[in-house]
Amino acid sequence: MKLMIAKIRDHGWGFLLAIVFLTVEAVCDLLQPTMLSKIVDEGVAKGDTGLITQLALSMLGIALLGAMGAVGRNYFASNVSQRIGKELRGDLYRQVQRFSFENIDRLQPASLVTRMTNDVTQIQNFINGCMRIFVKAPITCLGAIVIIVWQMPGQIPVLAGVIAVSALLIWGNMKLGYPRFGRMQQRLDRLNQVSREYLNSVRVVKAFSRESYEQRHFDGAAQELAGASESAMRVNAVFSPLISLAVNLGIVLLLWLGGYRGGIPAGELMASVNYMTQILFAVGMISNILNTMVRAVASAQRVEEVLAEQPSMEEKGEKQLPAAPPAVAFEQVSFSYLGSSRQAVRDLNFTVKPGQMCGIIGPTGCGKSTLVNLIPRFYDATSGRVLVGGQDVRALDASSLRRAIAVVPQKALLFTGSIEDNLHWGNKDASREEVEQAARAACAHDFITGFAQGYETQLGQGGVNLSGGQKQRLCIARALLKHPSVLILDDCTSALDATTEAQVMRNIRSYASGITSFLISQRISSVMRADVVICMENGVIAGIGTHEQLMEHCGVYREIYRSQIGGEEDGR
Repeated sequence: MKLMIAKIRDHGWGFLLAIVFLTVEAVCDLLQPTMLSKIVDEGVAKGDTGLITQLALSMLGIALLGAMGAVGRNYFASNVSQRIGKELRGDLYRQVQRFSFENIDRLQPASLVTRMTNDVTQIQNFINGCMRIFVKAPITCLGAIVIIVWQMPGQIPVLAGVIAVSALLIWGNMKLGYPRFGRMQQRLDRLNQVSREYLNSVRVVKAFSRESYEQRHFDGAAQELAGASESAMRVNAVFSPLISLAVNLGIVLLLWLGGYRGGIPAGELMASVNYMTQILFAVGMISNILNTMVRAVASAQRVEEVLAEQPSMEEKGEKQLPAAPPAVAFEQVSFSYLGSSRQAVRDLNFTVKPGQMCGIIGPTGCGKSTLVNLIPRFYDATSGRVLVGGQDVRALDASSLRRAIAVVPQKALLFTGSIEDNLHWGNKDASREEVEQAARAACAHDFITGFAQGYETQLGQGGVNLSGGQKQRLCIARALLKHPSVLILDDCTSALDATTEAQVMRNIRSYASGITSFLISQRISSVMRADVVICMENGVIAGIGTHEQLMEHCGVYREIYRSQIGGEEDGR
């Protein structure tokens, strides 16, 4: 609730004006039954047409004033709630941008998406309901009670019984509903995760004809959400009719007592029924808004969890990375992923000199990508130090460090927009000549100019209208256009044929001459000509040196060579 109260306080004037207009509307609604009672008991009963006309015009004026209050209330309620929703989503997005990979791994992307969308919508709906309904309901309810007590004191026992039973039912509704709505949001997280996973992997699903399996997977998650939703709604479905029944029984009891006792003026009886009806409406509104509040509180806790999450690494450092290509050194570096007892890499010790190319090879899952992810501080080492330019990366300003590093990840990632827009991610101020130069180095220029619109060709989400090899070459060109001090190529030529890959690697060596670079590859032909080669196995360095040295002293490297090329090494 603290989050919602803080946001309401930030928009206090708009919230207050909505309450003022709402109060005007509620007071006008409360005056209507009293005016009607006077028309019946004083005008109709006495045949005074002048009084009837006067009171009718007064009722019309009050109704118009109430309508104006409703318009003002709706305007300010919608305006304030929409602005609060916008601010919350902005706060969440900015917070997520501060997170390290470890934070995102812990909170999960699907859950973060749900919190920025559905959870914020729940909060927004509750704040809107507060200004439109929640404040009006108690004003109407209390006003009707006061008028009944003041004008019809004989009906106090019935009124007290109705209020006591209704309050007990509302409390039971909240008590049982709160945990169920929390579970419902968790099941929604799960459904979003399943949907996101399928949409990201749709090609693989169709290639293996696994649509039926994915359908069952989705149906299971949808059924869990439906079950949680049914459980939450079932509580409301039981308690809401009981609350209405309690108030309606009170109305019936009032009518019976009026007939049994006799002597109650018809207008007064009509007014009391109207006020009891208003109480029924108000209690129903209170019950509904409390249900909304239960969902909003559960959602607010989830939003607050994200906003309170402290980034696992401090990215603001005092030191800046020099412009010259730096040396990169690992000193006794070990790292474990969150929630894993196994070390992904351990006891890494090596130095790559400025301007050298370091090739990294090893079996799948041996820690190659983890190693290079520690250089730009996507993760911080669990123990030991990663040094860039002789400085611990944890002491460097992360923005300065990452501006000096270009990364081509294993999975080629492109954005909706033109090819040129995507390449400009590497350098937004690059000229067309520089863009084309980088594209040629990545062997991408020819296929780009083969499109009718060339560099202005529009890409679908994730570059869906390109082949895997084309996407990889664009990602390489984007990284080269950055003119980095450190270049990391994480198995980014896996979709290229051997001839194209060899040409790309020759171009990179020429284009990135003097840049400290790391090349991860499954192909030994890609790394064997690097200045230094690291061979990894089970998270540790099995061997380090030149190709010739590893062939002589590293059995793991020698086995990889023989499995891919065959025969004995000829020294070339």
